[in-house]
Amino acid sequence: MYIPLDRDVTRVLSGVASALVAATAIGQVMRRQAITDARRVSVDNLNARILSWWVMCSVVLAALLLGPIAVVVLFGLLSCGALRELITLTPTRRADYRPLLLAFFVLIPAQYALVAARADGLFAVFVPIVGLVCLSAAVAMTGDTVRFVERVATMQFGVMVCVYGLSHAAALLMLDRPDDAGQRAKLLLYLILIVESSDVLQYIWGKLCGRRPIAPRVSPSKTVEGLIGGVATVTLIGGVLWRLTPFAPWQAALLACAIALAGFLGGLVMSAIKRDRGVKDFGAIIAGHGGILDRVDSLCFAAPLFFHLTRYLSH
Repeated sequence: MYIPLDRDVTRVLSGVASALVAATAIGQVMRRQAITDARRVSVDNLNARILSWWVMCSVVLAALLLGPIAVVVLFGLLSCGALRELITLTPTRRADYRPLLLAFFVLIPAQYALVAARADGLFAVFVPIVGLVCLSAAVAMTGDTVRFVERVATMQFGVMVCVYGLSHAAALLMLDRPDDAGQRAKLLLYLILIVESSDVLQYIWGKLCGRRPIAPRVSPSKTVEGLIGGVATVTLIGGVLWRLTPFAPWQAALLACAIALAGFLGGLVMSAIKRDRGVKDFGAIIAGHGGILDRVDSLCFAAPLFFHLTRYLSH
């Protein structure tokens, strides 16, 4: 068993399970009370979201229990799915197929192999350097120069966000400190809890008292009140969960605040892409949530920040 089911982890998992049980019960009550068709559709969507949360939490917990290889495989698959969804929304040419095969079947496996091997130095530079050189050269070698810069930039952006950014979550398991492998697994659990809690809390605060959109032309649902309320609440939660980290409560709270802000910016960037492409979601694989990238967009931006702050503060 990789993540230790000690008192701290057990309490956290019990809290998550209790929240899901309560949400499930509320959803069923709302379903029985729904009268209009529009209300039933809304409630059914809510219940689909809750069921998806059960599945996602179970998958993450199973990976943490099985060990680092299972975690690396899980995030590698998430990177593949997220990159596929992003590339699907962008215009590609026939000449791009071979460079994309390079991204999916060489860059992603190589990046996560470096994570699994705990090759710290290579992991940090592989995608930014090797990926940039290989992808741009692969596109140039096709001989198709139409929108060359746009096509290369799109591929590199997708790989940086969906592969490089997301791989930092799994890379928490290769940190030199803390030395205990179970503690490193706790760090990953902490990151996921803070990122997902922040998304949910910003949504709730926005619904309760949101008035002023932050970027109305990008995402009208993201409000100043929702951001402040969500970040403030998750900062407190981060401080309460400090035992999952090697830091003092105030340090854990500040890290949670940084994670929440980075996650918000990630969601905003991904919303801008969806707005540009005229779609509501990146996909439909997760019932009630959309695609994989809709669920991990915040994590793609928050994971690198948390990884490097944790590595710096742990030394």
